[in-house]
Amino acid sequence: MPETKTRPKTPSADGALKRNALGTGGIAFLVISAAAPLTVMAGVAPVAIGVAGIGAPAGYLLAGFVLTLFAIGFMAMTRHVKASGGFYTYISISLGKTVGLASAILAIVSYNCLQIGVYGLFAVQTHDMLRVLFGLDVPWPAIALAAVVAVWFLGYRGIDVGAKVLGVLLVAETGILAVMGVGILGSGGAHGISMESLNPGQALGPGVLAILGICFAAFMGFESTVLYRSEARNPDKSVPRAMYIAVAFMSVFYAFIVWTVIQAFGDDQVVEAAGELSGGMFFQTIGQYVGPWAETAMYVLIVTSVYASQLAFHNAINRYVYMLAKDGVLPAFLGRTHHRFRSPHRAGQLQTLLAAVVITICAIVNADPYQQLLIWVNTPGIFGIVGLQGLVSVAAFLYLRRNPAAANKLLAPLSLVSAILLFGVVLLIALNIELLTAADPVTNTVLILVTPVVFAAGLLAARWVRRRRPATFARIGSFEEHES
Repeated sequence: MPETKTRPKTPSADGALKRNALGTGGIAFLVISAAAPLTVMAGVAPVAIGVAGIGAPAGYLLAGFVLTLFAIGFMAMTRHVKASGGFYTYISISLGKTVGLASAILAIVSYNCLQIGVYGLFAVQTHDMLRVLFGLDVPWPAIALAAVVAVWFLGYRGIDVGAKVLGVLLVAETGILAVMGVGILGSGGAHGISMESLNPGQALGPGVLAILGICFAAFMGFESTVLYRSEARNPDKSVPRAMYIAVAFMSVFYAFIVWTVIQAFGDDQVVEAAGELSGGMFFQTIGQYVGPWAETAMYVLIVTSVYASQLAFHNAINRYVYMLAKDGVLPAFLGRTHHRFRSPHRAGQLQTLLAAVVITICAIVNADPYQQLLIWVNTPGIFGIVGLQGLVSVAAFLYLRRNPAAANKLLAPLSLVSAILLFGVVLLIALNIELLTAADPVTNTVLILVTPVVFAAGLLAARWVRRRRPATFARIGSFEEHES
């Protein structure tokens, strides 16, 4: 099959992203940082352990397996469709411009839900850190708004600067978790080292299926590697490598860390400990098995972990907005880049303003920064991203089936399997949503409906653009022209 090539349109002086700014490591740092490994472990893994018990590590391995299937089909398509538009472009090519634009709108809303919601977590974690270490009691809105400014600043300075900072922070946060794991194993755990977590009866139990939403949420952002294609060095190699490194590292590392924490309390007592200690479980564990200095370090590094996640999502959102502006769907000024840093600074300013407005509204109505700003705002984002992953798998299946010379015959069926599994995960998240939100049925229903409502609104918007702005509609998904 002739390769489907993409060729960037000739950019204006203020319209080009910075070329050759990222290698495989830089892209991997960006997407793994978005997942915030220390945060999802210390902040959320105790919930997974409390529900699934000693089978919890299998949930992360299962999520990694499904996402690996997704990555295989997705990367097979990207070898022939060399585009930087993320989900937006790939869905447009296989499923049409109407579905593609609806997907882009859903992606922007979903990533904003994830990014803005996590400011609540940043505020809570930073507040606790300042109180424990320095005895300070700083109001959470002040902390969150300060974080908004800090995220905007690094995003403004350019993707290469952000990647370097994220690399340092990622090494630090994964390092402290690794130190804890080694300390637990070196001490023999609470009652010796047990491998019962690998027992199929534990690994495939109903509790593991119930926590799949939590486990998939721990990978949020890994799929955004393709957004950095135009800024990558040797993108045909660096983008796929970064995606596979990200999903492999996170699935194995998460499972390992959760398993070691189970050893710290023992198979028979870990569920009770998770319920009693909740968010303090990892801090007590590292303090006991490594030392007070490590507990202090974890308090600091969990704050930098959340900041790294914020910066990574900020960069992803800005590039979706930038692509839509380049295609003429959004105002042209959002497609401009900084003359020096080549960052999509206009898109970054808009996203920063939106985050500040949401945080201010939450502060005015006295919303809880953890329960309502983090959990409730994040939940639609999780639905949206996993649903989009399923839709991209459908797009990859159709593309590979229509173009059999593009890849091995097995890749199209793998993409179909991936789509079925991912849509199944969306259903499981909906059925077990109370584990994520701890909210009443009405609130949960509203949170579930956000994704389909936004997608439906996107379809209607695309139909309006097709009727009223046909020239713009023709450009959807074509920031980079696709030639057969």
